[in-house]
Amino acid sequence: MVQRPVGTITRGTTNPNRLRRVDRWLAGPQAWRLRRAVDPPVVVDLGYGASPVTAVELHDRLRVVRADVEVVGVEIDPARVALGRSLAREGLAFRLGGFEVPLDDGRRATVVRAFNVLRQYDESQVGPAWDTVRERLTDDGLLVDGTCDELGRRSTWVAVDRTGPVSLTLSWRLRGLDAPSDIAERLPKALIHRNVPGEPVHAWLGALDRAWAHSAHHASFGVRQRFLATATTLRDDGWPLLDGPSRWRLGELTVAWDAVAPGGQRA
Repeated sequence: MVQRPVGTITRGTTNPNRLRRVDRWLAGPQAWRLRRAVDPPVVVDLGYGASPVTAVELHDRLRVVRADVEVVGVEIDPARVALGRSLAREGLAFRLGGFEVPLDDGRRATVVRAFNVLRQYDESQVGPAWDTVRERLTDDGLLVDGTCDELGRRSTWVAVDRTGPVSLTLSWRLRGLDAPSDIAERLPKALIHRNVPGEPVHAWLGALDRAWAHSAHHASFGVRQRFLATATTLRDDGWPLLDGPSRWRLGELTVAWDAVAPGGQRA
């Protein structure tokens, strides 16, 4: 009996290079997950949309980390799968499916990247979707549930491992950055409706803006120096940042999930 894909067809709009920020993160601080795998690691581009371009780009970028990486584009729309299969090659495949992440021979995914997918679902559906995917991960596996703007200049994602969510990453194009909290409209579904007083993610965004304002005098040395000073202030104020200057220089900040998780005041 053929299992029915878990999920619904979404709008599927995408653009080339739109997911470069999260791909850079996967090929950077998360690359150990691919290198540690004994067998060729499987990376899933879940819900790649109307064009398979993001799966092709993901394959090309991760081959730098491991030449034998296997990228599988998974879509719930048969027409999109057919389009993707026209671009299949060694290490790059496309198949029909949803959050159940169908892979051959019971294999598990090292990474599942699901971008701009759950944003189109109800918030109540996020947890069950995460749970479904987590069961399909390897022991070192990671689900990346994210959202970005149309050109990929602002991007956010939650990292979820076998135990649950572990971090939130925010990534900005620094040139022209006005207020860091402007990224709020691109928060993942699990957080976008929680940006209200009393919620930790609201406190996090407020702290970002205050640190950014406090670091204004660094702007004479360039926007990157101002951002580095902003991140340093946040760290010194006790925010549990999980990265450092090498990532901050890219306009990227990763904070522990416990600091922004829905449901109450930050400790």
